[in-house]
Amino acid sequence: MRSEERASALRALIDAANYHYYVLDAPTIPDAEYDRLLRELQDLEAAHPALSTPDSPTHRVGAPPLKDFASVTHQVPMLSLNNAFSDEEVAAFDRRVREGLGREGEEMEYAVEPKFDGLAITLLYQDGLFVQGATRGDGYSGEDVTANLRTVHAIPMRLADPAPPVWLEVRGEVLMLRRDFEKLNETAREKGEKTFANPRNAAAGSLRQLDSRITARRRLSFFAYGVGRVEGATLPASHSAIMDWLAARRLPVSSERRRVKGVVGLLDYFRELGRRRNDLPFDIDGAVYKVDALADQEVLGYVARAPRFAIAHKYPAQEELTTVEAIDVQVGRTGTLTPVARLAPVFVGGVTVTNATLHNEDEVRRKDVRVGDTVIVRRAGDVIPEVVGVVLERRPLRDLLTPLHEPFRMLEACPECGAPVIRLEGEAAARCSNGLACPAQRKQAILHFASRRAMDIEGLGDKLVEQLVDKGLVATPADLYDPAKVNRESLAGLERMADKSAENLIQAIEASRGRPLARFIFALGIRQVGEQTAKDLARHFGHLDAFAAADEAGLMAVPDVGPVVAAAIRAFLAEPHNLAVIEALRAARAWVDGEPAPRLAAPLAGKTFVLTGTLPNLTRDQARERIEARGGKVAGSVSKKTDYVIAGEEAGSKLAKARELGIAILDENGLIALLDESGA
Repeated sequence: MRSEERASALRALIDAANYHYYVLDAPTIPDAEYDRLLRELQDLEAAHPALSTPDSPTHRVGAPPLKDFASVTHQVPMLSLNNAFSDEEVAAFDRRVREGLGREGEEMEYAVEPKFDGLAITLLYQDGLFVQGATRGDGYSGEDVTANLRTVHAIPMRLADPAPPVWLEVRGEVLMLRRDFEKLNETAREKGEKTFANPRNAAAGSLRQLDSRITARRRLSFFAYGVGRVEGATLPASHSAIMDWLAARRLPVSSERRRVKGVVGLLDYFRELGRRRNDLPFDIDGAVYKVDALADQEVLGYVARAPRFAIAHKYPAQEELTTVEAIDVQVGRTGTLTPVARLAPVFVGGVTVTNATLHNEDEVRRKDVRVGDTVIVRRAGDVIPEVVGVVLERRPLRDLLTPLHEPFRMLEACPECGAPVIRLEGEAAARCSNGLACPAQRKQAILHFASRRAMDIEGLGDKLVEQLVDKGLVATPADLYDPAKVNRESLAGLERMADKSAENLIQAIEASRGRPLARFIFALGIRQVGEQTAKDLARHFGHLDAFAAADEAGLMAVPDVGPVVAAAIRAFLAEPHNLAVIEALRAARAWVDGEPAPRLAAPLAGKTFVLTGTLPNLTRDQARERIEARGGKVAGSVSKKTDYVIAGEEAGSKLAKARELGIAILDENGLIALLDESGA
């Protein structure tokens, strides 16, 4: 094959691999093969410079630093959107649209999509070839970041179009996926470098590097959401069709986009997207609504710097500024001491936040959080609020020169029981050394023992456990089953407990006897042993005595149990106090042993399943248990590593992602058939 033909073939192979890896998240070749193809193309172009084309993937590795960014004037202004923060404002937007079009009695069709929390950019293609990229800037002019955008593998250097437009300007958002953000910060921490507060800051900082070689080392992503200048092509007549048109040319667009009718459709989409917000691979801060028909958009036009035909419906802010009033230390279930910032109340993530975790001593010292500081607080969904950084510019000058508040230091004694605080080598967490003799650990251990996925003792909540421990009625989980300590009389004397509620709790405790071994092992609260590991241990050993007698080597024979987990289990079982509690629970018939799983009876071993939607007969837990009984794993999100997606009614984005990646999709009957084939 001639060098010119080979270079062309290599470019096609590498471009296809980039599209499947960076856009579809479904790699078609191993990384080593990709590297080999790229090196071969680099060698060819070095030997024959005339073969190096402007769209060659070899140009993605970065170029020498620029002195500054040139200015780019947008031929079609990149306007911002007006915002809505309530259902009423969305309804008012819909009403204005219908009134503006003279269709007050009709339901409008809207194109809806996530509002990415990234950096708006524009890409210019000439005859299908990427020639320029710029930031939005002030909407009328931005910065030329072409060299940096060439390093973003999700952006095609040439459109997949046999007859491309003479000019096509694509509008979209550069962002950093959460997984790439975590990797970037992890690497920075290992090097002792400054970390980024959130993915948006990381994406913006990466894109605006004068040295594009730095940008190339940070994995950025891109999603198109519209077009600007178009010459030499006739676009479809609706926004949703344009997005399909862009996707057909291998420009990445969001799989979360939809077309809905009326204000009810808008609000349903907003709420459904909000429920899944924290499961998305990227950050969003709202949803964007656009009148779908381009002819209607033209009639509605613009007002000031925003279109009348579109609006952004924002979720409550996930980050806000507040001040640190104190730093306390809390003791957790396993004795971990966690610094907690007491904050001036601030509304963030839809709730008023007064406390935020600081994780551990190293994190507090790294961020240099001090009492009196102005800090950035982040809350996403049900995630515990955290302090992500200090605004040093707002630290009083006297504190900068002669600090009024000293750097945080971990306590040397437990704040709950006064026992010495220890920190093992290689661990970030400091711990109370007093075990269940520490009241704080005792309460948390009992709450965990009674939790739904453990022993499931309904009605045994925080306030009740606190009273039981404080009054000396309960010191260990085994005491819950002792009628001399927990009975109608002792319970009825507690705050907010009457005869009926006392009877209900006693019945719930009785009902918890005889739980499966897996739930009992999980309920013990052994460090490093989560719900899945407990299931693996119970399936492997079958009997608690076999589990308790296993040495570290025997424990590591269990799938996914490594030396850290094995050491934590052995340390727990080496404590005489813990063994005494287990024996008391044995006498209370708290669990039932099973039989160890046959070593070869795992036909679904290595297979990963994802459950989505509502199945007609099986609950999620029942389906999960049947899959795991045959050695399969159940994951929470769809990825290239997923083997099967089990889809029921009202399956959402997980089903769409499975179709996009070509993953096998089964309904409940298909799952049962697969389990039957494997002998479940």
